[in-house]
Amino acid sequence: MEGPAGQVPAGRRGRFGHRRAALTTMIAASAGLYAAYSLMRLRAFRAGSYDLVIFDQAIRSYSRFEWPVAMVKGVHNEFGPEFSILGDHFSPILVLLAPLYWIHDGPETLLIAQAVLLALAIVPIWRFTERRLGARAAYLAAGAYALSWPIAEAIAFDFHEVAFVPLLSALMVERHDAGRRGRAALAAFVLLLVKEDMGLLLAGFGLYLLTRYETRPRRLRDLLPRGDRRAGLGYTAAGLAATWVSSRVIIAAFGGDNDYYWAYGSLGPDLPHAAVHALTHPWDVVAVLGTPPQKVLTMALVVLPLLLLPLASPLTLTALPLLAERMLNSRFSNWWEPHYHYNAFIIAVLVLAAVDGAVRLRGRIPALRRAPSALPPAAILAAMIVCIPFFAYRHLADPALWAQNDRARAASAAAAKIPDGALVEAANGVGPALTARARVMLWDEHPRGAPWVVAYVGRLEFPFASAADQRRRVAELRAAGYREVFRQEGYIVLHRTSGTQNPR
Repeated sequence: MEGPAGQVPAGRRGRFGHRRAALTTMIAASAGLYAAYSLMRLRAFRAGSYDLVIFDQAIRSYSRFEWPVAMVKGVHNEFGPEFSILGDHFSPILVLLAPLYWIHDGPETLLIAQAVLLALAIVPIWRFTERRLGARAAYLAAGAYALSWPIAEAIAFDFHEVAFVPLLSALMVERHDAGRRGRAALAAFVLLLVKEDMGLLLAGFGLYLLTRYETRPRRLRDLLPRGDRRAGLGYTAAGLAATWVSSRVIIAAFGGDNDYYWAYGSLGPDLPHAAVHALTHPWDVVAVLGTPPQKVLTMALVVLPLLLLPLASPLTLTALPLLAERMLNSRFSNWWEPHYHYNAFIIAVLVLAAVDGAVRLRGRIPALRRAPSALPPAAILAAMIVCIPFFAYRHLADPALWAQNDRARAASAAAAKIPDGALVEAANGVGPALTARARVMLWDEHPRGAPWVVAYVGRLEFPFASAADQRRRVAELRAAGYREVFRQEGYIVLHRTSGTQNPR
């Protein structure tokens, strides 16, 4: 009830203020944790040119009102030094981060921005849960998301466009659930600007909407409420169309290879053949989903800390197409690993599905109705906390993350040998320390003609197959006329004053 002149009663106003303060504190604490962890990894030389320097170079280009060129990506993958990352992944949303580079030009900016974006997903998760299970349960569900292992693994792999996905996907679901269909559609549209396959999330959300039916329809055609029927068909069609256009038309227009990420050779050489094979040989699809067994483990790890509750909610359909895209692949092993950032694309939706699943089970099982409504989110939060020692946050217990060890100090000294503005081939772990002041390429097996090289032979370093290959590459550089000017803890800086300096 409102007071005089439409004013909200003081008690209700105070409750809103308390909730707003609690949410703000939770967001700030989560963003602080994410940013601190990311920045400590950067300082400890645990970040990599692949992929932090790729995004740093691209967004620096945006900040100069240029196409998002990432020389480190273009040269290493043989696309050329002027390659735009829009030819790799269609992620125009990254342009929104460009103004931040006018404040601070460097990879630290990306890590902090990612921390804030990931933390902001707490708000729609809280709202969705509060409507169903109350405020206390909402804080617990938001906390479970904030401490979830997919978010931790994303933070531990530098920066990626995934930073935008938990917030936008949760907004799409939550705003539609709240009856704000226009805002949900806006979130969905922006989601399509994050990456070329985000249309699969929209298609999955459309499938979910198509499952929402009235329990006692008057007529068969009323089985699905008209609004959800139209919205479901619209999301599904728009998502599939956007994915096809982005993957097959736009990326090629920016100089990309449409088949570069085709990873379904076990089903067919292209999409039409793979689709026919899947329909006519469904057991082959099942076999691919379980080969190697690591795929099954990853899928289990996604839902087990959520107490399998997403399996009780049709909202899980939202995440299934994107999950299938990864698990049906037989080429890129990173896609089916629990590590890296890929599971962060679906974690917010799955937390919402877990909440929805808990509500559905409470309605069907009388014994659960007598349990506190906050119990399921509390159990999920406990499960996420139990997972912490087994995933990325375990590194917080490593002293070398808090204070530079001999290896990190040697890497810093090696980077300091490179002059400002120089063209340099840098070992993967050193590139992030140079990218703000030098033109960085990845040190790999092919000669690039840069006057400066920062090599590392202490242990295996991406993209080499072995440390022996790294030592062989250093020997080749010496034979080509490079002179060693620094060596410490496996880091070697080489310089050549003559010869070509154009990246190739």
